[in-house]
Amino acid sequence: MKLELSVVAGMVSSAIFVTSTFPMLIKALRTKDLGSYSLTQMVMTNVGNLIHSVYVFSLPVGPIWALHSFYLITTALMLAWYVRFELLGKKVA
Repeated sequence: MKLELSVVAGMVSSAIFVTSTFPMLIKALRTKDLGSYSLTQMVMTNVGNLIHSVYVFSLPVGPIWALHSFYLITTALMLAWYVRFELLGKKVA
């Protein structure tokens, strides 16, 4: 099987994206400090991801499904943690 340059570029860029996201997730979970994030941006990112899912999941099953699913999960986690730690956490404390 011969890999085309575009496929290799997609694989490398996906690996870089996934790897670059982990430090943000780990820091957010460890510190529970998401005050520097924008609620509006996180909500809009999640809405955009859901709408974009209609397109991505209409494509044949492939690596783009995995990358988009990862992005859906990470942005949803960040929004949930923001609500939990910034909005609800301040009311409890």
